[in-house]
Amino acid sequence: MRWRIAILVSAAIAISYLDRQTLPVAVKAISADIPLSNEQFSTLQSAFLFAYALMYAAGGKFVDILGTRRGLTAIMVFWSFACASHALATGFVMLAISRFLLGVGEGGGFPAATRAVAEWFPTRERATAMGIINAGTAVGAILAPPLIAAVLGFTNWRWIFVLTGGFGLLWAVWWNWSRFPAAESSNRMGVAPEAMAGAAVPMLPFPWTRLFFIRETRGLVAAKFLSDAAWFFYLFWIPAYFQDVRGLSLARVGKLLWIPYFCSFIGALAGAAASGALIRKGWGVSRSRKTVLLAAAFLAAISACAGFASLTVLALALVSLALFSHQIWSTNIHTAITEISPSKHVAILYGISGAGGTFVGAGAQLVIGRLIDLHGYKPAFVGAGGMYVLAAGLLLSAGVLEPIRRKATGLSPSFPVS
Repeated sequence: MRWRIAILVSAAIAISYLDRQTLPVAVKAISADIPLSNEQFSTLQSAFLFAYALMYAAGGKFVDILGTRRGLTAIMVFWSFACASHALATGFVMLAISRFLLGVGEGGGFPAATRAVAEWFPTRERATAMGIINAGTAVGAILAPPLIAAVLGFTNWRWIFVLTGGFGLLWAVWWNWSRFPAAESSNRMGVAPEAMAGAAVPMLPFPWTRLFFIRETRGLVAAKFLSDAAWFFYLFWIPAYFQDVRGLSLARVGKLLWIPYFCSFIGALAGAAASGALIRKGWGVSRSRKTVLLAAAFLAAISACAGFASLTVLALALVSLALFSHQIWSTNIHTAITEISPSKHVAILYGISGAGGTFVGAGAQLVIGRLIDLHGYKPAFVGAGGMYVLAAGLLLSAGVLEPIRRKATGLSPSFPVS
């Protein structure tokens, strides 16, 4: 039953990425009705990301209050209607409002997903569960180019948003008709949540505000800030890059751009498998997670050479490597956050870390559009690669990744972490 929950949540994340990719993939068709410069396009993405960041922080608390099931239902219904509202836009301002509302809705998705992992999965299964859920980001992104190209082949761009919004409403019905256990897995199994995280410890008061006085939290959260900013560049600008710089038609984009996102799907699963295999070999949770994270950051930094590739096929291969590497990184950093945080603070810590990364990404979007207009895409690729280098340095400075309650109470670990 736990794995069915992971698949359902992964489907929700897939729909969210399909919804957010509608504008980047269809931007050329939209521009025929509503002229958009690169700077305006970046402003639309910033509107989405600023709202996404606000709800990423607030959404964690929202889901903590409502619970995972009701919280995810409310979030999905809201963002589905927000996605469909793009079809009514007649100008830039209306597009920006719809984009902002979509960000408000989607911002709660990953905090809810992370809470589901913390509730229903023990430590040994969390990376795999997070990998399945994180793979949903790739599934949505894989579907977007061919689906949008196909829809534009027989109707106008407005129906794309109606169609993708409808998918979310169907998911909400599916989610609510599914049968779940009433209690958290930790309670059903007779194990305290902190024991599932690896340490049987007394339930001592631990306010969430103390999390940010601990080096591990600061290092992980700051590293996620930087990698998220790079991810949003690849997510929002790659379709336009291959059309503007590489000269691909929308039909060719539909045929080829599923490849990088398929690689990101493989990366999400590979990241979970790699760290899980190292843990089973006895490496310890912290050493395993950090080894995989650093390898992913190295590959992602190298992938920034895509902006300098002479051949389109090489550029496509390097972008594919970048997305593959990022999802290895993302799966493990998401999992590390669930492992170091006390269970009752998982959603809010994840929400704050995601909000920070999204705020950085939103600010970067405002710069990227202007930078591309003035200097082209090469400086943007260099900046994306540099983000992973800085993130790797912050990860190294974080020290041993172990449950925060254990560090705060001085209790010994019940499983190897070093």
